[in-house]
Amino acid sequence: MLTPMAAALSFVLPFLTPLPADREKQVEQIKNATEVFTEVMNIPDKAIPQELLSRAECVVIVPSMKKGAFVVGAHYGRGLVLCRKENRQWGPPSMLSITGGSFGIQIGGQAVDVVMLVMNKKGINFLVGDKFTLGGEASVAAGPVGRATSAETNAAMRAELLTYSRARGLFAGVSLKGALVKPDDDANRDLYGRELSAKTILLEGKAVMPPEAQPLISALAKFR
Repeated sequence: MLTPMAAALSFVLPFLTPLPADREKQVEQIKNATEVFTEVMNIPDKAIPQELLSRAECVVIVPSMKKGAFVVGAHYGRGLVLCRKENRQWGPPSMLSITGGSFGIQIGGQAVDVVMLVMNKKGINFLVGDKFTLGGEASVAAGPVGRATSAETNAAMRAELLTYSRARGLFAGVSLKGALVKPDDDANRDLYGRELSAKTILLEGKAVMPPEAQPLISALAKFR
């Protein structure tokens, strides 16, 4: 028979249990991605053009991608991608990883935030596959910023992905050629509590929106 103290603990402890550690990591990634996107879009005259955001099919955000300490030029980061549904509303996030790639001379050895716009359906097909290389299977271009001219915007729209980076407060379009992008199935399992592929989340609409992603959805919804 339980003592009064044991009975009290058995009732209270379930309510004190924190999120599982693995899921907590993915929730933190979503929070960091929300902060990166919000800060980038608040940069005066240097944000991603709203016209491009309104036409993008998906947005990829990789917060604080780091350069390897012992491998020259090696970068690694984890982030997420959200894609629009048929009604043009944003769907739930799918987690991903990105490795390698050339980040331009302005990056140096600093940690860097990466934002990518996926501009057409072909680009989405790459995201739901096993993996793809920027500038290899998928065409990529440095995204224009601020008040981009029509010529710059039209040229950029020929690429499947437009890429941006931020380091030391500098935000600019940069062509991340050679970077390998792949879905992070383990992270998706941690976030959703069951096995879900990127295709299931991004295309099939079978994932429930995590409540922690709502602030990011709200931030994206400002730029339809």
